Formats: sequence, structure tokens, C-alpha cells
Amino acid sequence: MSLEHVLTRLMNLIKQRFCVILVACSGLALLAGCAGTSASTGPPPPPEVLVTPVTQKDVPIYGDWVATLDGYVNANIQPQVSGYLVEQKYREGSLVHKGDILFEIDPRPFQAALDQARGQLAQARGQLAQAQAQLGLAEINVKRNTPLAAAQAIAQSQLDNDIQARAQYEAQVKTAQANIQTYEAAVEQAELNLGFTHVRSLIDGIAGIAATQIGNLVGPNAILTAVSQVDPIKVYFSISEQEYLSLAGRIERRGGVDLLRANSAVPLQLTLASETVYPHPGRIIFADRQVNSQTGTIRIVGEFPNPGNVLRPGQFGRIRAETTLKKGALLIPQRAVTELQGRYQVAVVGSDNRVIIRSVQAGDRVGPMWVIDSGLQSGDRVISEGTAKVADGTVVTPKPDPDSQGKQ
Repeated sequence: MSLEHVLTRLMNLIKQRFCVILVACSGLALLAGCAGTSASTGPPPPPEVLVTPVTQKDVPIYGDWVATLDGYVNANIQPQVSGYLVEQKYREGSLVHKGDILFEIDPRPFQAALDQARGQLAQARGQLAQAQAQLGLAEINVKRNTPLAAAQAIAQSQLDNDIQARAQYEAQVKTAQANIQTYEAAVEQAELNLGFTHVRSLIDGIAGIAATQIGNLVGPNAILTAVSQVDPIKVYFSISEQEYLSLAGRIERRGGVDLLRANSAVPLQLTLASETVYPHPGRIIFADRQVNSQTGTIRIVGEFPNPGNVLRPGQFGRIRAETTLKKGALLIPQRAVTELQGRYQVAVVGSDNRVIIRSVQAGDRVGPMWVIDSGLQSGDRVISEGTAKVADGTVVTPKPDPDSQGKQ
């Protein structure tokens, strides 16, 4: 074997040994690094959650109902006589006053009827005067001939004729007087009919769109337009029987009158379709006489002042009113409550910062808060943010909820 070949094998052996040593050292270094990492890793820190204390105070409970607005008085304007419309004297949608002329019916036939009735009345008065004159002459004849007949200066039959004539003229006077009363009534009716050709508003309010056109033949059954009194304006809404009893009991405790009569013990708030709150508070004026047996609700009627006639009949809105005052209510944020299959739970943080999942009975909602009827006590700390990352028995790091501090 040549020297060159021996040296080559020796160099290859040295390279192999060096690679083995290098791999071994790398493995030892990796194991050492892993051991160091394992030694420095501990359990994760407790999760941070936001907590808020359960507060206890008296809170008003409000009810919300859908309401419909309607005119305080709604009057259909109908003519009282038949005829052709010749003029519309109002502007549609404008404010009109009681007695204002809205339409005019052709007055000529009614003026002619009035003239005729007046002529008949004058004729009846003339007939009365003639009958009274004849009666006066008959009275004179009877008075003159009575002593003559007694003295047998004239025949008794002549006196009898005079007495019969007097009776006839008395009857004619009474007939003429009756005719005068009839024609006076006819004149009065004709004057009324002539006045009815001016169709007037019966109330102060907003006049609607005309339902007929000029030149149409109208009669007492035709509706020409409608006028609604809108200041104040009425609201109609239905409440449950339980809410009605709460309202009635609250009014009675305050010394108010029966809810079935007008009262102002329960102020009403109206929210319009634009989600804006109407600036003027309203009041309940009366309740319906009975509860609807099918729906279990009773209809309530309220009123709101309406300066400027902003509110109009037919609008919808929401009525909000305080139904009762809950004494010593326990309050927590709504986001602290978890609903699961109709049951409500909250996460309570104990003094050792350990979580207790507790079932509660939730009551009414008051703004962003929820009234808890049972399951909590005043001062308990509930998790308001972070409930998704905790379970029963989890140790947490509680921090005060800044959003709930201003709502206590």
C-alpha cells in the first residue's frame, strides 16, 4: 500500500470522527436549551376580567306601548241641504275656526223658497185682518140685536143669524192665526235652508282635503271634508291588565282620582316615528270601561298639547310611562347576564377571586341595567366583561369596570 493511500484513509477517518463529535455536541446543546426552557415556564396568570358591584336602590319601572294619534274632536262636514256646489272657501290643510264658511251651495232655489214663504205669510196675515174685521162687525150686530130681539122689535131668527155669523168669523180668525204660525215656520225653515247653503265648520281645527269638486250635486249624505281639533291631540294605546292594576294602585297611593276619570298623576312621554322624544309631556284622560277578554288589555286614552299643530291624526308613536316604583331593587349591567335556554346566569367573583356561576331570576330592565329579583345580594361582584373566558371555580384577576362606575 502506498503512503499516499494510507494518508487519504487517515484523513477520511479523522473527518468522520469530527462529524460525530460535532453532532453529539449539537444534540447536547439542544437538550440543554430545552431543559432551560422547561425550567423557566410556569402556569399561566389568572385571566383579567372587569367586575362591577351589585347595587341596591329604588328604581322606577316604565312601560312602553305602541300608540295611535287621533284628533281630540273629528267632525265630518256634511251639507244639510241638497244643491250644486258653487264655491270652496277654505284652503285644504289650513286651520279653520268654528263658524268659518268652507263651501257654498247655489242659494237661488232657497232664496226663491224663502220669498214664497214670506209671501204666503203676508197673505195669511191679510186673511187674519179680514177675518178679525168681520168678527168685529158680527160682534156689533149681536150686541145691537140682542135687546131688540128681547123686546120683539126684530125677529128672533135675525139674532140667531147674527150669532151664527159671529161663530163663523171666530173660526176664520183662528184658522188665519194657525195659517200665520204655519207660514212663520215655513219662513224660518226657508231662512235656515238658505243659511245652510253656507257650509260652515263646527269646530276649530285643521280642515282636510275636499272630498268633492265644485259643480257637483251634493246632499245631506255627502261628506265634503273633515275637520279635526288637534290641539290638544288624543293618543290611544292598550296596556295589559297587570300594568293597568299597577297604574291604578300607584294613583290611589298618591291620593289621585280613579284612573277611569281624568287625572294627571301619570305623565306620558311620546316618542315619534323619527325616534325623537316629543318635548311636551302628556297625561291620561280616561280608560276604557272594560278589559278586552280576547287580548287581556284595556284601552287608555291620553292627550298631549300640540302647539303649532305638529302632531296629526293617524300618526304612530310609542308611549312611555312609569308604572311602579320598585323598592330596594338589585341592579347589574345587562351584559353581565348570560341567558341559556330561558335561564339566566351571572359570574360572581368571591373574596378569593374565584368565580362562582350563579343562577338568578331576572326582572325588569332599566336602561342598560337589569333588575335581579333573586340570586344576588347587594355588594356582590359580578363579571361584566370577560365571562366567556371563565368557568365555575376559575381564579381571575378582577378589575373595576369603568363603564359601570358612572351608572351606579
